[in-house]
Amino acid sequence: MHVFVTGGTGLIGSVVVAELLGAGHTVLALARSVDSAAVAAQAGATPLRGALGDLKVLRAGAEESDGAIHLAFANDFSSQEAVGRSIAEETAAITTIGETFVDSGRPFAVVSGTPWIPGRTSTEEDPLPTDGVVGGRGRTVTATLALSERGVRTSAIRLPRTVHKDGAGGFAGLLTQVARSAGVSGYPGDGAQRWPAVHALDAAVLFRLALECAPAGSSWHAVADEGDAVRDIAAVIGRKLGLPSQQVPEVAFGPLGAIFATDQPASSARTRAELGWEPTQLSLLADLEQNLTA
Repeated sequence: MHVFVTGGTGLIGSVVVAELLGAGHTVLALARSVDSAAVAAQAGATPLRGALGDLKVLRAGAEESDGAIHLAFANDFSSQEAVGRSIAEETAAITTIGETFVDSGRPFAVVSGTPWIPGRTSTEEDPLPTDGVVGGRGRTVTATLALSERGVRTSAIRLPRTVHKDGAGGFAGLLTQVARSAGVSGYPGDGAQRWPAVHALDAAVLFRLALECAPAGSSWHAVADEGDAVRDIAAVIGRKLGLPSQQVPEVAFGPLGAIFATDQPASSARTRAELGWEPTQLSLLADLEQNLTA
């Protein structure tokens, strides 16, 4: 299969590209810069120069591909307005690729986050949130899954709050960044709230499986660790950085503060049973212990 991948040179995208190539697929990777194009080419993919906002480029990439995986996101969490702009850009990109695939039967795997359900662990059957800071992403993914009724084999890979590799990535990576700048490894609330996690290499396998065999309109959880207490994550970060670990106000984490304070464990039981996906890489806490350095 010739697969069009957006975000193919990031932490997650680079291992997804490697997983696809290792399974015998070919990859057309969106590259917004000369450097990104060189990275994609070195990995074995064919680079397609353009940014996520270049809708004509996205349409051309989709037209020449047998399927697509969307991973790109601006990741600007400096303010709610910045998050809104990133979501709007992503929505236009996903819509463009999805509409190009209508009536083709081609697979289109998009990324979203695992939902949080008050009082229990979320499952693949739970709907995505459609309000709040990141509600726009939930609305976009829900609309994309509905393209299954228009001849697109859509699937959503729900990533946990932390996708990690070599001691970096996701919400745990943001905790590390804040700790380095603030001089304290902090967490909001009492720190008992739980975050799910997955190693990027395990997530990459699930993206490939979804592209190859997931039914149209299906959602899957790329969850290896159902929920680590945030204070435990912060404690490891503090110990590895030589910093104290303690509670700090939600505002210390900007527009994501409320999400950081939310208990949001997630299960991947159905994903494992139906797609045969089984994580084999380091857990989040083990990855931080082994690879995070001061």
